[in-house]
Amino acid sequence: MKAVFLSLPLSLSLLSGLPAFGAEDLAIVSRHSAVVFQWNHFGFSNPVARFEKIEGKLVLDDKDLTKSSVTVRLALDGLRTGVEALDEHLKTDEFLDAAKYPEVTFASTGIEKGPMGTLKISGNLSVHGVTRPVVLNGKINKISTDPVTKKTKAGFDAEAMLRRSDFGVGKYVPSVTDELFVRITVEAGA
Repeated sequence: MKAVFLSLPLSLSLLSGLPAFGAEDLAIVSRHSAVVFQWNHFGFSNPVARFEKIEGKLVLDDKDLTKSSVTVRLALDGLRTGVEALDEHLKTDEFLDAAKYPEVTFASTGIEKGPMGTLKISGNLSVHGVTRPVVLNGKINKISTDPVTKKTKAGFDAEAMLRRSDFGVGKYVPSVTDELFVRITVEAGA
């Protein structure tokens, strides 16, 4: 099964009235971020898995959000379902083939303003040796100065639906659904 990082769409309405930060490089804070995906298993259940090793950078341009960008790496050795045997099975060559393709990556290629104060982030997602364009939808939770560090922090949520077969991971389709529903929450800081 595949997991994807849903990028960081920003709610424009929340940005009005915020202090101007200019373009800044913000590192993703793994301990306060999560990439979770879900699928249907033979119609019986809807299990979830998450990536616990998230690395990446957000270049945030608050003056022109369309100039912002994001890059993310998800290490497959950080893939967790809560069932160790399933974790290992998903990393075999039947699914993600972690020995050959040890990470999932996303790099944005463009950001567009969307309806109702959202953004659509286009980018290239690489999973299982296959790179495909995806569009991520989301919103900004907060952009502000961290009260402890006095540096810029930003938080985002995003969602997407991906087809694992698009990335060469079609084992058991259609009995185990092709669609993966991905939810992301990310905190990034200077």
